[in-house]
Amino acid sequence: MLDVAIIGCGPVGALAANLLGRAGLSAVVLEKETDLHPLPRAVHLDHEMMRLFQSAGVIDRVKGDMRDTDGHLHIGADHGVIRYMGTVGKPRPFGWSNDYFFYQPELEGHLRDGLAELPNVELRLGAEFVALEQDPAGVTVRYREGTSAQVLTARWVIACDGSRSPVRKALGVALDDLDFEEPWLVVDAEVDGPVTFPQLSGVPAAADLQRLSVMMCDPRRPATVVPGRGNHRRWEFMLLPGEDDDQMMRPEAVAALVEPWMEGVPHRIVRASTYRFHGLVAERWQVGRVFLAGDAAHQTPPFFGQGMCHGLRDVANLAWKMAAVRNEGASPALLDTYQPERDPHVRAVIGAAVAAGRYICELDPAHAAERDAELRLRAAEGGGETAADLIPAIASGVVLAGSPGAGERFVQPSVAGRMLDDVVGGGWRLFVRHRSIVGSDDQVARIEVNSLADGGTLADWLDLHGADAALVRPDHYVFGTARGSALELLAARHAALGLPLEAAA
Repeated sequence: MLDVAIIGCGPVGALAANLLGRAGLSAVVLEKETDLHPLPRAVHLDHEMMRLFQSAGVIDRVKGDMRDTDGHLHIGADHGVIRYMGTVGKPRPFGWSNDYFFYQPELEGHLRDGLAELPNVELRLGAEFVALEQDPAGVTVRYREGTSAQVLTARWVIACDGSRSPVRKALGVALDDLDFEEPWLVVDAEVDGPVTFPQLSGVPAAADLQRLSVMMCDPRRPATVVPGRGNHRRWEFMLLPGEDDDQMMRPEAVAALVEPWMEGVPHRIVRASTYRFHGLVAERWQVGRVFLAGDAAHQTPPFFGQGMCHGLRDVANLAWKMAAVRNEGASPALLDTYQPERDPHVRAVIGAAVAAGRYICELDPAHAAERDAELRLRAAEGGGETAADLIPAIASGVVLAGSPGAGERFVQPSVAGRMLDDVVGGGWRLFVRHRSIVGSDDQVARIEVNSLADGGTLADWLDLHGADAALVRPDHYVFGTARGSALELLAARHAALGLPLEAAA
């Protein structure tokens, strides 16, 4: 019996397979298409995803095709700045930039190339999911390859099969509608020159418009300009009441929308498609041994570029827990923490995206003017923000409740010119101030902070949280912290995983 069957090999399914394969689990990935989808869909990810690519051993494959950018800028009805989430000159506590843009066919290809190095992982292309049945021992998956009916059995199934998820439908899982649906036209183009912006006011001196995702909150037609990698650029235009999808996708209509941004710059339209931007969350992410991830579990309006990021976080959460059950003997009940951890996290970010979407999509000029004034006042009082501020800590699940820093993402400083994870490795890590802090575990790497040439970042983090030890999960979230000794912290980890306490020493 396989450990895991993964349905769908987009970026989410491919990352799941890389993480599981590196953890020693056996996996088969079923992908109904025989070739990579040739057109861009998702275009943005953040520092946390780059760190997960480190964990999956594929960072060197993907980073060369990533475009490092500087954040997000929202422009009001009067073409003045109303919200700036820029990162120029700000620290990078997690090692990577906050914002990267990419070309999805390239990213998927790199992630699949990583699978080729894992003998315990098999990718089956042209394999279309048909049905599944569960029993106490595992899951039987039925699929079709061409005209041939096939079957496999696995301990678990991860469904990464998209927003229309056949697996979700087969399980009878409903979606919770968060009451946001707006029609937009998405245009991708190859552009041989800089994008032209209309006359803007209040743009920060350090802001390079070519390196920002710029949201035009213009009630005449809200629009976004996205700085893709290389010469790829994306525009998103809100469809106005009464506009027809097919008519707006016609070449002449697309050309008219894009032309003001080009002003004679040579370009070629790659595609133009209409979408409904949704806020949806599955009511159940787990049914027995089957887990929904990515768009199968939730759909996020794209205003902060977190849709695909959610899915990658999902499978990182599942992968380390499945590995703990398979390799360490952790309780299978550990997997029951998947939705309690991820659902509130996703809803918080979707809530922020929906709130932004509501003001971005405002079509009434008077209301738009009121919005602009309110957001400028809020920005003046807020002291600056970045998109990274949108991501909340994990509040419940495999975290030590009440422990300072529990549920936060842990920092990744440079250590003698290398990123922390490349120096100390992945998995569970216990960071202690110095040798006198007692506590160790065979399944946890122990790192003495005062022995690392990290410029004091880790000691500063411990100081900020009033701690002498921090225990970090394999997905880089803090399990908990402690003062004086790490013994109780390690014991709490064992209890949370359902492991015997005597393993901690």
